[in-house]
Amino acid sequence: NGSGAQRPVGGPPPGPDSGGGTRVTLKKEIGLLSACTIIIGNIIGSGIFISPKGVLEHSGSVGLALVVWVLGGGIAALGSMCYAELGVTIPKSGGDYSYVTEIFGGLIGFLLLWSAVLIMYPTTLAVIALTFSNYILQPVFPDCVPPYMATRMLSTTCVLFLTWVNCFSVRLATRIQDIFTVGKLMALGLIIVVGLVQIFRGQYEGLTPQVAFEFSKTPSVGQIALAFLQASFAFSGWNFLNYVTEEVVEPQRNLPRAIYISIPLVTFVYTLTNIAYFSSMSPEELLSSNAVAVTFGQKLLGMFSTIMPISVALSTFGGINGYLFTSSRLCFSGAREGHLPSLLAMIHCKSCTPIPALLVCCTATIVIMCIGETHNLINYVSFINYLSYGVTIAGLLYYRWKKPALYRPIKVNLMVPTCYLLFWALLLGFSLHSEPVVCGVGLVIMLTGVPVYFLGVHWSEKPKCIYDFIEWATYLGQRIFFVVFPQIDPIVAAPPAGWSEKASSARKASGTF
Repeated sequence: NGSGAQRPVGGPPPGPDSGGGTRVTLKKEIGLLSACTIIIGNIIGSGIFISPKGVLEHSGSVGLALVVWVLGGGIAALGSMCYAELGVTIPKSGGDYSYVTEIFGGLIGFLLLWSAVLIMYPTTLAVIALTFSNYILQPVFPDCVPPYMATRMLSTTCVLFLTWVNCFSVRLATRIQDIFTVGKLMALGLIIVVGLVQIFRGQYEGLTPQVAFEFSKTPSVGQIALAFLQASFAFSGWNFLNYVTEEVVEPQRNLPRAIYISIPLVTFVYTLTNIAYFSSMSPEELLSSNAVAVTFGQKLLGMFSTIMPISVALSTFGGINGYLFTSSRLCFSGAREGHLPSLLAMIHCKSCTPIPALLVCCTATIVIMCIGETHNLINYVSFINYLSYGVTIAGLLYYRWKKPALYRPIKVNLMVPTCYLLFWALLLGFSLHSEPVVCGVGLVIMLTGVPVYFLGVHWSEKPKCIYDFIEWATYLGQRIFFVVFPQIDPIVAAPPAGWSEKASSARKASGTF
């Protein structure tokens, strides 16, 4: 097609190149700082302002709720260590999807891609966007819930604006991520500082062990599992840097460094934020609040209480930008593998941004926002998230067995993925027992991708009219969006000789690594 790239495996023939023979590729513009802000910015979105209520409700006590938050960060750290190994061993953008496709084959990878594109990321984006609009409009409607149409229109405007930013420039999108990540840390820092001031004044009775572990109701193991699912929504996004590996500068060094810096920092901030909440609010007050941070601000900040909804809105604004940036790369990677229309694997010939993939993510998010209430889907999203994590980390163990001599720049101790998978199995097992309908719907959503895979991807002898239509649509899309297939990164297309199993064996024998 004139772009110097191979067409996606199994995909339809590409249309003519609209770039006049220009060779373009994804730009490596994500350094260590931007890598950290992508992880932190994706994790810290709306979750810390939504999930404390759910975690406390299911855990039954303040003390156990804090334990769940700390352990949730620990589990995310174990998972991120496994993803660091996978990210430098299989240096492709696309995260879970790319790793599972490489290890287990097309069908399993497509099911992860299908559930993520269909429900997981659009729903999460919709929840964050609606949280943004609710907090922005809260000062305008102080005595009532903001109108339905106002929240939807503001959410849609925000998503459209950030989609344009991401289409226009990778550098601008990452700068927005940097700025708003600092802003959201400052907002949480304000909550933490105010809470610590309360503790120093002696307002910590609710945090003493004898009071903190007073259970309003004795939680079952299934309820504790649901508390972890609620916390996992707040921690979701810890693996998102793996979705943009090909745009990271020196990924073998910066990918693991960013993970090791970001996850402990977020866990520390989350734990202190919850301590601040509980230092100033009783469990009953927190459970009755629809906006925990706003209630916190009204109690302690007085005339400055409007700072809190504005701060939360800024936090969620950065979260929307981060999710758009990374989830669009998932569509891009899926199209490059031939699992989605090939147009989604193209990038703009000047800005080098995946415009078609960004527009698909934007459209899916707006559709879900218009369907109705999205908060009921949080448990579905958390369940599918954990299912994806477990399958991916199980793939790490299988890949170790399948290709033991493959050079791995990072190689975690086997106890790390084993401990994660044990926790994963227990969590999903008890969640399935406690909420069979929620978990069952999550499984059904994922399994609906099976017939789609066999009809759309595996069936290679389609009628010629279908291929003609796809080729025409691809050609039209290229003309409208000025996009071309990117040049394949040499690291992705053909790993260097030093990464081969034969060379790895030679290095091991000579003691060079």
